[in-house]
Amino acid sequence: MLDCGAPMIVVHHLNNSRSQRVLWLLEELGVPYEVKRYQRDHATMLAPPEMKAVHPLGKSPIVTEEGRVLAESGAIIEYLADRYGEGRLARPHDSPDRFRYIYWLHYAEGSAMTPLLLKLVFDRVAQARMPFFARPIVRKVRESALSSFIGPQLKLHLDYLEAELGHSTWFVGEDFTAADIQMSFPLEIAVPRAGLDERRPHLMAFLRRIHERPAYRRALERGGKYDYA
Repeated sequence: MLDCGAPMIVVHHLNNSRSQRVLWLLEELGVPYEVKRYQRDHATMLAPPEMKAVHPLGKSPIVTEEGRVLAESGAIIEYLADRYGEGRLARPHDSPDRFRYIYWLHYAEGSAMTPLLLKLVFDRVAQARMPFFARPIVRKVRESALSSFIGPQLKLHLDYLEAELGHSTWFVGEDFTAADIQMSFPLEIAVPRAGLDERRPHLMAFLRRIHERPAYRRALERGGKYDYA
């Protein structure tokens, strides 16, 4: 356990969001922190406007520390692992694994999340209230987008990730790192959103391994209900 005295880190935590990864990382590091919880709007599923008082974009995760405000989950995880890891979970700048470590930290949001977000958007558009005459048009546009781009992209990324974990236990090798924490969210939501299942055994084994980690379970206790665990 890292002794940092009184908690200086505040995690502005939105339910069922990327900020669950930040709680998990801090539990893995043994760093004291405070959690300020926010709840999604039940109708829109968006973050409440109160988060804009912390950061202008009003999106989770947000971390405040000694007057500084840091957003973007990849930046937060990289910063916290480098500052508090004491050689754990991060890869040093002169490590031959640093390249892969940085790659997966940024791939998670820069590449993996894009088709998953598009899938969510098109699913919600199709479920939205609209005039009856518009529904067949919207349905056709959605089906076209899913079949021609979103579906193939989801398969491409999941196949790629399955192959990568066929070479090593974790994304950067045989040691667990903060990159695995960053990669957890797109894979967790790929189960309900992209049909990730036992047909990709390496990815499912990865999810089972992370869900069994004591720090992951402690983060759930701190963060509250999380539908993707």
